[in-house]
Parts: sequence; structure tokens; C-alpha cells
Amino acid sequence: MLNKRFVKQEINYLFLLKKTERLWHFPLLAAICTGVPLLISLYFDNLSSGILSCLAGLVILYFPTKSNIKDRMLSLLICSFGFMISFAVGSIFSFYPIVSALTLGLFALAVHWLVLTLKTNPPGSFFFIFVASIASCMPFELSTIPNKIGLIGLGTMFACVVGLIYSLITIHTIYDVKKRVIELEKNNYSNFIEAFIVGCFISGSLFIGLVFKMNNPYWIPVSCLAVMQGASIRHIWRRSIHRILGTLLGLALCWFILSWSNSALMVCFSIITLQFIIEMLIVRNYTLAVLFITPMTILLAETANPANLSIDQLIYTRFIDILIGSTLGAIGGYFIYHEKIRYAAVRRLRKMRIALIR
Repeated sequence: MLNKRFVKQEINYLFLLKKTERLWHFPLLAAICTGVPLLISLYFDNLSSGILSCLAGLVILYFPTKSNIKDRMLSLLICSFGFMISFAVGSIFSFYPIVSALTLGLFALAVHWLVLTLKTNPPGSFFFIFVASIASCMPFELSTIPNKIGLIGLGTMFACVVGLIYSLITIHTIYDVKKRVIELEKNNYSNFIEAFIVGCFISGSLFIGLVFKMNNPYWIPVSCLAVMQGASIRHIWRRSIHRILGTLLGLALCWFILSWSNSALMVCFSIITLQFIIEMLIVRNYTLAVLFITPMTILLAETANPANLSIDQLIYTRFIDILIGSTLGAIGGYFIYHEKIRYAAVRRLRKMRIALIR
């Protein structure tokens, strides 16, 4: 009886559309920040460069809509700098698989710990690690790294300009916003344990992809991280199942788009449309959002770094990557939210600190 009730509850949750205060303005901002660089690069017949700037445009997702102009722009500028550092770290250390995996793990540890300590709002550390993961899996060419970082910088600059224009247009709606005070997390031991687990699993997931020479293996750590960002063990396992289910449907949609997109212009408009839909759905239903996230990210990745695979091979490869990553993320989430493991790890860290002080 309990199992039937649980299954029914999960099925209802799968199709539940949550209420949200998010207006259509924000999805439109995201679509503009990712779409304009794509269309400009298409006009100059340099779509691969536009993809990097389009990727950088995702920094607008850190735009704090419930803040004053000063805080909005400060947040965007800091996150823009973070995007550039993320891409630089991922690309500079991508010359050898083991070094790349270890560096990504350490970077994920540091970023996730910082985000937990400062109690930043979603999407938290996700897109910084996402950008670093993509950079880690690009072909290593030292001479092109400065140019690529510059393209990331241009994309974030454009997002900042769009954010400023939007803030000036909507200035009458933010005068009464209270100043947000950043509070530091008191339990730094617990934060470090969670960040350490995230770093280990991100490093391990990328290492698996690189060792087995999977095509664009950054899909594994990205899927792993997306699942581990759940709020509890139950939420993490639910996210894992929903991500795999959403991915299956998303891959079918991606196959349809790739089959019918016979020009670069259609690919660009597909990415812009998908980005708008994602931001409309991500706060309402995760499974539906993943359905559109999957084709959009595949279009971005394959346009920037084409693998010369058939559509069927590409879809199959992406599903295997996401299945592995989601499974690893669910396991990592178990370690993060297992109280006995956390308690034992925190105690050990405290004892180690006391021993070092003595």
C-alpha cells in the first residue's frame, strides 16, 4: 500500500507544474544573451566563435532580479570574471587527461565550497563547473586559448550590457528592494565535506570519460553535477530518474531537430527558442526542462566541436554519457546527505585541526 502511494506520488510530481513568480522577462533576457552572439557570428560566417560567446551569455542566469541596479551589475561582473577563469582553468590544463580530471575536481571543490560559504542563490556553482568541463574537453591548442577566453569575455560583456539596459527600463520596480546582505555559513566543516565529495565525483566522472575516450566526455561530469545539486537524498534520486527520463524524451526531440535543421540559421533559431522555453520551465518542472535542455546543449556542443558522427550514433553516445553521469550523481548525492558519513567526516576534520594547532 505504501509502495503504491509512493509511486502515485512520484508520478504526480513528475507532471506537476509548480507556481512561480518569475516573469517572462527573464527567459527573454536569457534568449537574447545567447541568441544575439549566435546570429552575429552566423552573419560573419564564424559560428564556432559565436558558440563560445553564446555559452558565456549564460552568465545572465546569475542576474539577481530582486536587487537594485548596483547589486545586479556587481553580481554580473563578478560572475563574468568567474566564467572567464572557469574557461581558462579548463582549457589550460586540458593537455593531459589525468591532469585535466584532477584540475577540474579541485576547481569544482573550490567553487562549490565558495558558493556554499557565501550562500549564493541557484544556479550556484553549476555553470562555472559547466564552462570549465566544456573547456577541459576541447582540443588543446595553446595558441588559441587567449582568443577563446576573449570570446568568453565578449559574451559576458554583452550579457552585462543587456542586464544594465533591462535594469534601467525596469528601474521603477526596484526602488523598494532591500539591500541583500551576504551571510557566511557557520558550519565550514560541513561545507568543505560537501565540496570535497562534489570535487571527487566531478573529477572521477571526467576521468572515466577521458580514459574510455568518449566523444565530448564533459557530458558525464555535467550530468553528475546536475543530479548532485538536489536538496536531499530523495530529491537527488528523484532528479536522477527525472533527468534520465527527460533525457530520453529530449534525445528524441534532438533527433527530430537535427534531422530537419538543414541550415545553420535553423540551428541558431532552435537554440534561441529552446533557451527561452528552458527558462520558462526550469523553475516549474525539472523533467520538462531537461527535455529541452538536452537538445539545446547537444546543438551547442556539436556546433562548436563537431564529432563527425551520424545522428543515430550521436544520440546513442549522449544517452550513455548522461546515464553514467546521472548514476554517479545519485551515488555522490547519497554520500553528501548521509548523516553518519557527514558527521564522521566533520569530527575527523575537527580532530585534525586541533592536532595541527597543538
